[in-house]
Amino acid sequence: MKVYQTNEIKNISILGSSGSGKTTLAEAMLYEGGVIKRRGTVEAGNTVCDYFPVEKEYGYSVFSTVFSVEWQDRKLNFIDCPGSDDFVGGAVSALNVTDTALMVLNAQYGVEVGTINQFRYTEQFHKPVIFVVNQLDNDKADYEGTIAQLKDRWGSKIVPIQYPITCGSSFNAVVDVLKMKMYRWKPEGGVPDVLEIPAEEMDKAMELHQALVESAAEHDDVLMERFFEEGALSEDDMRAGIRAGLVTRGMFPVFCVCAGRDMCVRRTLEFLGNVVPCTDKMPRLITTEGIEVTPDSTGPTSLFFFKTTVEPHIGQVSYFKVISGKVKEGDDLTNADRGSKERIAQLFSMAGQNRIPVTEMVAGDIGATVKLKDVRRGNTLNGKGCDYRFDFIKYPDPKFRRAIKPQNEADAEKMMEILMRMREEDPTWVIEQSKELKQTIVSGQGEFHLRTLKWRIENNDKLPIEYMEPKIPYRETITKAARADYRHKKQSGGAGQFGEVHLIIEPYYEGMPAPDSYRFGGQEYKMNVRDTQTVDLDWGGKLVFVNCIVGGAIDARFLPAILKGIMSRMEQGPLTGSYARDVRICVYDGKMHPVDSNEISFMLAGRNAFSTAFKEAGPKILEPVYDVEVAVPADYLGDVMSDLQGRRALIMGMSSEKGIEKLQAKVPLKEMSSYSTSLSSITGGRASFTMKFASYELVPADVQEKLLKAYEASQSEE
Repeated sequence: MKVYQTNEIKNISILGSSGSGKTTLAEAMLYEGGVIKRRGTVEAGNTVCDYFPVEKEYGYSVFSTVFSVEWQDRKLNFIDCPGSDDFVGGAVSALNVTDTALMVLNAQYGVEVGTINQFRYTEQFHKPVIFVVNQLDNDKADYEGTIAQLKDRWGSKIVPIQYPITCGSSFNAVVDVLKMKMYRWKPEGGVPDVLEIPAEEMDKAMELHQALVESAAEHDDVLMERFFEEGALSEDDMRAGIRAGLVTRGMFPVFCVCAGRDMCVRRTLEFLGNVVPCTDKMPRLITTEGIEVTPDSTGPTSLFFFKTTVEPHIGQVSYFKVISGKVKEGDDLTNADRGSKERIAQLFSMAGQNRIPVTEMVAGDIGATVKLKDVRRGNTLNGKGCDYRFDFIKYPDPKFRRAIKPQNEADAEKMMEILMRMREEDPTWVIEQSKELKQTIVSGQGEFHLRTLKWRIENNDKLPIEYMEPKIPYRETITKAARADYRHKKQSGGAGQFGEVHLIIEPYYEGMPAPDSYRFGGQEYKMNVRDTQTVDLDWGGKLVFVNCIVGGAIDARFLPAILKGIMSRMEQGPLTGSYARDVRICVYDGKMHPVDSNEISFMLAGRNAFSTAFKEAGPKILEPVYDVEVAVPADYLGDVMSDLQGRRALIMGMSSEKGIEKLQAKVPLKEMSSYSTSLSSITGGRASFTMKFASYELVPADVQEKLLKAYEASQSEE
């Protein structure tokens, strides 16, 4: 493969819902580009892009796949992204390093929730979008319905470049209103016959051609002037106008393909080669220091690594984009994130698992290398004198969690090594060893996401594992003030132990006034505040420790020990053993012994006094509550709302956007355990949701009672 220059390179993500035919389209592009001699199929498990065992097992794309096609003296780098929301990390990574999105639609279903979700990411990253209506040979294909849905959502920005003469099993021809020709294929597809547009189609073709001309002129002042003067534009002018409209997201062209029969794939590649903007025409990347970097092959060398995989017989394969300068085999570079030195021993242009050796890559290109010593996804490698660092990929929060453990406890360390390695391959997996819950928690984007993780660990690494419901990180707090005192006294020959602590505890809230006086059992307790210490707890909330000691009843040197004893009890609340939070403690009196008092005595006295007071202070359990947003087709709204209400959800709002309803709700984490599975079941996989931690709230009385009984039972078992 020759070395392509920056102005000859185009980087394109292939997006779309599951089942839209992205992998099949990629296979046809590879075939048309001469990269492969024979097209594989998803059903046969022999496609270039779905080559991992887990993908063959499930018949779904699990990883994004990089491949390149040389076309009309251009290098088109593609990243074929998984369609399922569970594997959205691949799409997020791809959109950050590519310049254009090819959004594939299934002509049976048109605009799906998955389409809208992925389009939202193109919006977030301000990427040009080209829609491709695929599977037009399906008996239920509805091109006109799909165009109507697109226009309903994105209005006049939707500009068809082509339309089919017929849909269904007889599909074999499209009218191209940019070329003003008809393309017709033989049953085997491939190279079409290019014909004049039939008379009966001319009116429709001219109407769409005129709309395309006007849209192209609209995005370039010179073209607009020419259009007004001449009433028409040349094909080259139209390409320039479409390119300008793509860059500003002012228009979204629509193409037709039947990828399974290799129809119109060549024409799509031709359009991508001619019209899609090259990487040097797109917005610049910004370093962590705020420096804008131009993709200039004569600039300093800087590579950003956006993906890693571990492949049999090779080890780690690291994928990068050349942000600036050029990279050659044998180059020595420095890792800006880790400080280590790396040598680029080999360079490859990728076609799935096939690697095509190249000697050099320049700014804008996407490639891979192997056997780097210390490079992780998200790292930047720089040449001499360059200190760029990039950190621009942000992944969505997880929404499905499970506790995980090996069937053999002795394999715990091995399991953690595998999990951390796999997180490098898919950063939307979050691995947490929870000291609080005493569990290893794996969080991901959905049940299917975690199911593939389990399959890979058990089948690739031969390590049997188990998933369990994760424990919920409850919190404990108090609802009223309480007083307690405790004397710790121990005598065992020689110096003994003595410490006595009197304290008052009460619920804490931001901005509460300093303590003044309290009344318990008809007796008033006046507080003389000498010092206040606020502790921001690692698990959320605050502990406020107020020193109200007068007359030297307890020496100041013992107060840190009292606080330490209280903190140890805060880590294990008396109701369910959960962390306690939002408590103010006033230590107002006590006693000490000139010989026997020491730090351990006051630590134990403080701990026990606090524990006694906590139980008298109306203790309550708090549960984590999440903000949940569900995007659901209007047909399923009632069922989804009913399901949410059965999960103790509080519906906060609702909005409608062109047939898709958005529900906002607050839902306890306990009730979200298998929500992704339920939502998929209710809506046939056509809905999606996001969730984000909101706050801790009091659990209802009946739920608290169940939790207390469950905790007591677990304690008695131990």
